[in-house]
Amino acid sequence: MAETPSASSRSAAAGQTTCGVCGRESRQAPFRPPPPEQAPDLDLRPGEPVRSTMARWLQQCPHCGYAAPSIAKAHPAAAAAVSAAPFRALIQDSSQPPLVRRFLAWAHVLEETGALHAAAEATLHAAWVADDAFKPHLAQALRQDAVALWRSGPPLDAEQTVRIIDALRRAEAWDDADATAAELARLSPPEAVAQVVALERRLIAAHDTGRHTVASALPPPSRRPHATHQRRDPAGGGLLGWLKRLFRKE
Repeated sequence: MAETPSASSRSAAAGQTTCGVCGRESRQAPFRPPPPEQAPDLDLRPGEPVRSTMARWLQQCPHCGYAAPSIAKAHPAAAAAVSAAPFRALIQDSSQPPLVRRFLAWAHVLEETGALHAAAEATLHAAWVADDAFKPHLAQALRQDAVALWRSGPPLDAEQTVRIIDALRRAEAWDDADATAAELARLSPPEAVAQVVALERRLIAAHDTGRHTVASALPPPSRRPHATHQRRDPAGGGLLGWLKRLFRKE
């Protein structure tokens, strides 16, 4: 006799996901990013075709507003963050594009649960969305917020420091950007890191706020997989580990 499918298996088959915060179901499409074909930006925004898939990077519960790569999972403290007034105000702020609010909703939960570097990453993603929406002032403010979160967390590794330099440059924080780049350069990093820092310093001196790719600092090909393609070492793996991840040639 054939077994009767359980309610959970029927929901999964129908594409239904149970929210890890409020426990209600909604239809959520799974996302598997395509392999990146173009070099990432200096702040590690992936190149195409991954670049154009940001609307699919996060799921969001239509009932409580919780946003995450998978809303089926939630930190034990996420429910309190989602139900609090600051989160409710954030997701209802119609002055910002909906996708910006989705990434900021995820960043807010991460910050409230103590994951400051991950919150910085999500806030930088919101800045990328603002770039795409042609909202430069919003993008600049979000980059400054991302930098503040990175600096409020654990000690920074070289990868995060390079991304801070780029965020500061694109936010027109010229003095801070140059001072941060000079400090990293004084650490005598490996050649590839030094090349990126040297490019950033030239761009800062020219007051260039534009998007530039890793390929403009290093010989091609230079590609980096999307975060969902491989799990990062939370400790960063030091400079050598970062170089292997960032500048792997395929």
